[in-house]
Amino acid sequence: MRMLDIIRVRSFEFEGKFFDRVPVFCYYIRMPRLVSRIVTFAFVASLAACSTVGTPGVKNTSKTFNTVVVDAGHGGKDSGAYRRSGPPEKIVTLDVAQRLERKLRESQIKTVMTRDSDVFIPLNNRVARENAQKDAIFVSIHFNDSRRRGTRGFETYYHSGASFDLAARIQQKLMTIPNSANGGVHAANFRVLRLANCPAVLVECGYLSNRSEGNQARDWEYRELLADRIAEAIVEHRYGTGVYRASAQVAQTQQPEPAITGGTGQAPGTVRH
Repeated sequence: MRMLDIIRVRSFEFEGKFFDRVPVFCYYIRMPRLVSRIVTFAFVASLAACSTVGTPGVKNTSKTFNTVVVDAGHGGKDSGAYRRSGPPEKIVTLDVAQRLERKLRESQIKTVMTRDSDVFIPLNNRVARENAQKDAIFVSIHFNDSRRRGTRGFETYYHSGASFDLAARIQQKLMTIPNSANGGVHAANFRVLRLANCPAVLVECGYLSNRSEGNQARDWEYRELLADRIAEAIVEHRYGTGVYRASAQVAQTQQPEPAITGGTGQAPGTVRH
């Protein structure tokens, strides 16, 4: 019997985002065709089962939370996505996160920031901060990047089943921004989501690599609008529709809400920062 070990690296950690995750060892063994088919079928079935099993240890506080951990992606030596046409991702994520934090406090929701200045916070420290809170949810703010300059749109990610409804509501609210593109709601294995003990989502607020969305990210009024829509989703998810009051400068920019849509598969194959 001959055996050949082939190591395939399925993903990696780069610039602060963790793409799951370990080398996979594939064994090719000579065996009767029927046995080979049975083994292949069982392996595929096990992968499907892994993608639908709920995450143990996650407390579903999506309807009872009193604290929101607001995470501004990247920071310090980790600039995230960077384009000549605008500031690095770490700057705009911090700005949106600070605006979001202020709006949540104005709505009488307690907040905790993983960072409130341009400093580097390791992923494990962010996880520790989110898991230290009781009756909380976690919302991480990012902007996206792709080699394909035409790629655009909002995307919201989750890991546990307890986080899906929150992710879908945030995506729905972002889609009320005029001329927005729907990148969908997706399951992902980012460390800050995978290791969370509470509902946790990661919001990609558009592509800095796209000329239109990159230019919008430079506009403070647009960043205010992003924060407002995310805050509205969080407040309404906790207290119900009609409770949130938008700030005056963004109250006139809303369009009808689309139906909640989006796949529950893995993250699309764009270039991540």
